[in-house]
Amino acid sequence: MRAVVTRVLRAAVRVDGRTVGGIDEPGLLVLVGVTHSDTEEQAGTLARKVHELRALREERSCATADAPLLVVSQFTLYGSTRKGRRPSWSAAAPPEQAEPLVESVIERLWERGARVATGSFGAHMEVDSTNDGPFTLLVET
Repeated sequence: MRAVVTRVLRAAVRVDGRTVGGIDEPGLLVLVGVTHSDTEEQAGTLARKVHELRALREERSCATADAPLLVVSQFTLYGSTRKGRRPSWSAAAPPEQAEPLVESVIERLWERGARVATGSFGAHMEVDSTNDGPFTLLVET
């Protein structure tokens, strides 16, 4: 699994003009991608890493600061541009495999006591964020 984690002051996701998830205080925007070989165990590891990642100001984590996370599925994180001009999506897991694993990351974060907002899997989403820094990391399991 792969996540792009950005420290934000606020972030929101809209689908069809309606806000479906958002955070209105400093926290993390987490874009999650899944590949074919990913497992439930990796979903748990990713949730732990993201929750405990010391990416907030003063080297705090969402776990220690009780900061919110906005988790959004992002199959394009496994896009390849090695050949030609058209990205290849062959490394991205199909929706029927990816959706349960993204949901598992979210559930594992909730189990850890995290405050989590989400996008809508498979929908065309508009993601707005106000970056803090900017500060962006790639987290892989």
